[in-house]
Amino acid sequence: NRFKSSARAVLLLGEDVVPLIVGGQDAPPGSWPWQVTLIEDNEHFCGGSLINNQWVLTAAHCVRGSPSVTVYLGRHSQSGPNNNEVSRGVTKIILHPLYDFLSNNNDIALLKLSASVNFTDYIRPVCLASANSTFHTGTNSWVTGWGSTFPDILQEVKVPIVGNNECQCYHKKYFITESMICAGLKAGGKDSCQGDSGGPLVTKLDDSWVQSGVVSFGEGCAVPNIPGVYTRVSKYEEWIRKNIGTNRAGFVTFKSPGVDSDLNFTCSTSPPATTTTTTYTTAPTNTATTTETTTTTNAANTTITDTTLTNTATTTAITTTTSDNKGGDSVFDGGENVIHFSHFTSLCALILSLFVLAGDA
Repeated sequence: NRFKSSARAVLLLGEDVVPLIVGGQDAPPGSWPWQVTLIEDNEHFCGGSLINNQWVLTAAHCVRGSPSVTVYLGRHSQSGPNNNEVSRGVTKIILHPLYDFLSNNNDIALLKLSASVNFTDYIRPVCLASANSTFHTGTNSWVTGWGSTFPDILQEVKVPIVGNNECQCYHKKYFITESMICAGLKAGGKDSCQGDSGGPLVTKLDDSWVQSGVVSFGEGCAVPNIPGVYTRVSKYEEWIRKNIGTNRAGFVTFKSPGVDSDLNFTCSTSPPATTTTTTYTTAPTNTATTTETTTTTNAANTTITDTTLTNTATTTAITTTTSDNKGGDSVFDGGENVIHFSHFTSLCALILSLFVLAGDA
C-alpha cells in the first residue's frame, strides 16, 4: 500500500523512503480544488478528493484503522497560512465491503463530512469516471498530493496511463485486477508515493477533469518499469451512488479515442531491468477477520462501516518496497507544466447544483 503517512508509520517501516509525489512540481493555488488532506493527530497521512458538498473519496487502506479524521479542503500549503481552507470532521467512514488489504483489491472508501461545504474557486468537486469510461495506454493524467515529508506546497506530476496487461508484466507480486488502473513512465522518475494514498488521478476532458483513479499502491516509487497502481473509479459507480444516496456525485463518461494498444500487449521474454528491493511488513495487533458487517462509533462520534474486518487496530498492515533508485530525491525537478483552470466554473459543480435545485423544486 502507499499507506497513510505518519511518524509512526515511517518508524514502523524502518526505511529511508521517498515519501511524496516524485518528479513533480508545485501546484498553483486553486488548480486542484477537489484535493483534500486527511489529518490525524495534527499530521497529514493521506489525500482524498471532494466528490460533492459532503462526501470525500479516498483509499480504504488509509482509514481501515478507524482513525479520528479531520478533513481540510482548499489547502495549498501544509505550513500555512491558508486563507481559503475550511475543515470538517468525519461522521461516517464506509470501506468497500470486498476490500482486501493483502491483494489491495477494492482499495476505496467514502468519508461523510460533518457538515456540507460551500463551493469556491478553491473548493470544488471533481467529476468521476462513469462505468463505461475507457482510459487507453498513453492517456495523459495527473496525480497530486503532499506526501509524508510534508512539502509546503501541494505537488503535481504528469503520468501516462499504462494498460493493465502491460502493468501486470511489471508487477510480479500482485494480480492487477479489472478494478485497478496503472500509470507511470517506463523510465521512472515520476510517480505518487507514500503519503499520497487516497489522492486523485485525473484526466482532462474539455474544460473539466475526470477522476480515473485513487492512489493505492506500488513497488518502490518512480522505479523504472514499475508503474503505480490506482483503484479504478469507474468500476465503483454503482457502489458510490448507493452509499451517498440523494446527494449525488457528478459521473461523466471519458472515452479514449482509437484502439487500446494494451489489448494485444504481451510480456517480453526477457524481463525488464530490476532494482534491488526490500519488503517491510507490519501487521495489526489483532489479525482476526470476519465477514459480518460491523458498525462502530469511536470517541469522535465517527461511524465506521466495515463488512470484512473487525480488527480496529490503529497499526495498518502494510507491504511496500524501497529502491536503490535515487532519481526521486528531489520533487522539484523534471516536472512538466500544466495549463490550469484555477477559476473555471466546474462542470461537476454545475451538475450538482442542478441536482440540488431539482430536489428543492
